[in-house]
Amino acid sequence: MRRLYVGGLSHSITQKDLKDRFGKFGDVQDVELRTRRDEEGVPYKTFSYINIDISDADLKKCLTVLNKSKWKGGTLQIETAKESFLHRVYQVKTLC
Repeated sequence: MRRLYVGGLSHSITQKDLKDRFGKFGDVQDVELRTRRDEEGVPYKTFSYINIDISDADLKKCLTVLNKSKWKGGTLQIETAKESFLHRVYQVKTLC
């Protein structure tokens, strides 16, 4: 299982769009779609975290095909998601 960060998304993208697009490379388990808005409610950044069951070879193919590609008015930026600081702190506390 991999967790991917996908940035550069158009504000009109849906979870289904992402499942369909990434489902060609692996089994999409979960899609978190987030849009940041300014103080007036205008969206300025849309990104996603995708949990996907994918082999190393298919991940490489996915990154080669989709990273920096144009899609629905945005340019995709895809990378393996970094583990959040809070998640790491929680793991350390549970292990101690």
